[in-house]
Order: sequence, then structure tokens, then C-alpha cells
Amino acid sequence: MAPMDTNIESRTIAVLVDNEPGVLARVIGLFSGRGYNIESLTVTEVDVAHGLSRITVVTSGTAQILEQIKAQLGRLVPVHRVRDLTKEGTSVERELALIKVAGAGEKRVEALRIADIFRARVVDSSHDHFVFEMTGKSDKLDVFVDLMQPLGLIDVSRTGVVAISRGAKAL
Repeated sequence: MAPMDTNIESRTIAVLVDNEPGVLARVIGLFSGRGYNIESLTVTEVDVAHGLSRITVVTSGTAQILEQIKAQLGRLVPVHRVRDLTKEGTSVERELALIKVAGAGEKRVEALRIADIFRARVVDSSHDHFVFEMTGKSDKLDVFVDLMQPLGLIDVSRTGVVAISRGAKAL
């Protein structure tokens, strides 16, 4: 009997689907019905003329579970293409976050200093708060949010991962 693979991997999967009502619910239903976790989910229309949308899902599991997810996604009727961007080569991944921090005095100065280091932009400000806008890889955003915690972090809103493969080929 072959040993069970227990290594958990994170994968970014891009799915090209028909842009019609209920498609996202079917994709999410596939994940929830089988107990698969979605760590990040973004959706956008990418081809108006052909009525296509792109769903980008970040999920994790064993190699076997991830292969099952891709196979089951590929069998859904409105799905045209499923690509595992993590496995197929290099891709560009980014996420946008808005981070609200309140503070005064030295904490305010420190929040601005750290924001400058991380290239976060101030998009809203008053005497008692800042809202920073930041884009980058998810782990970079995680570190920035952690650093803002003791400086007066109030709220965080994140878009989820968007990703695209490098090179001249389309999804």
C-alpha cells in the first residue's frame, strides 16, 4: 500500500467560465460540498464579446486533493479552461489592501515611516487616522498589517489574489 501524501500545498488556479448568473455559485458549491477551503477568490469579466469571466482561486490541500479540485472544476458545464498557475510555471500574483490605522504622536510617525518602506500610499487622512493603499504579494501585505497592529490598526479590506501567467499565452 502506497503511503498517503500529507504535504499541504497552496495553489493558484485560474478558471475561464461563461459570464452568466449562477456560475460562481456552482464553482463555490464544488468547494464547499467537498470540504475544500478557498483562501482567496476573485472574479471579473475578461471577454465581453464572448461573455467570459475569469475566476482566480487560491486553495490548499494535498497534491491528490488539488488534482481532484482541478478535475472537478474542468467537468462543470460553464467552465472552458482550468489552469494551475502555481504548477505551470511562473506567474504574476498581486493583491490590493486598504489598511486603516488610527493613532497620534510617535505611533502616527512610525506608521507613516513603515508605510514609506513598504511603498504604501496614503489615500485618506485626518488628524486621527490614515487609510493606506498597498499592492503586492499576499505575504508582504500580511507583514505590513502585522506591523500596523501595535500602531493602531482599525480595519483591513483586501481584494484577494489576482494572478496571470507570464509569457505570450492567454488563459
